[in-house]
Amino acid sequence: MTVEYHGGPMVGFQRQKNGMSVQQAIEEAVEKFCGEEVRVFGSGRTDAGVHAEGQVIHIDLETETTSDKVMGAINYHVKPLPISVLDCAAVSQDFHARFDAIARHYRYLIVNRRAPLTIDKGLAWHVPVPLDAEAMHDAAQVLVGDNDFTTFRSIHCQAKSPVKTLDRLDVIRHGEEISIMAEARSFLHHQVRSMVGTLKLVGEGKWTKQDVIDALEAKDRSALGFNGPPQGLYLVRAVYPD
Repeated sequence: MTVEYHGGPMVGFQRQKNGMSVQQAIEEAVEKFCGEEVRVFGSGRTDAGVHAEGQVIHIDLETETTSDKVMGAINYHVKPLPISVLDCAAVSQDFHARFDAIARHYRYLIVNRRAPLTIDKGLAWHVPVPLDAEAMHDAAQVLVGDNDFTTFRSIHCQAKSPVKTLDRLDVIRHGEEISIMAEARSFLHHQVRSMVGTLKLVGEGKWTKQDVIDALEAKDRSALGFNGPPQGLYLVRAVYPD
């Protein structure tokens, strides 16, 4: 299933004790539909406040039904939470939404204007000071490739290795909107938001491209500026083998 959600009202994708998660909401919706207690697996574990345009999930369902009925039932029972199943299909029993993904695409949205946000409030990072998107894009390229991203991961990150291959990190301006596009097979916890926070410093003129290189080579979380807030981040899509 491909799922879209507004992350604002929820504690993230994964089940938590302190509130409703996307995973829990869908699991409870399935149980209301057919009485089965299922486990929802997702292509990415988005944090509280992070959105998804194309989160891929899978469930193992014993009930004989159709994909269309499953999709309709989940969309009905998750109300009023801002979660929507966009499409649904039967797959082989060995398919796994997380482990079979060969790439994940994220987009981070900055609205760069003096006026406060209204329509996009909670859906973007509002930065009122002017940002140089070209300088941000140029600095971003030093992060592309195989790197030790210790500086750019959360201290709570559980990944065994800090080494990741970043396939794309582009900064694109369209009027007052700046989109930062990140693609990789997988990311470390807070990696995208950490890179965004660093590039924002470059855009303000507080950091240079060399400062980004120095931070990367330091392999030290304390060398990082700060994280971009969660509301600007979107899981756009997960890619699977043909």
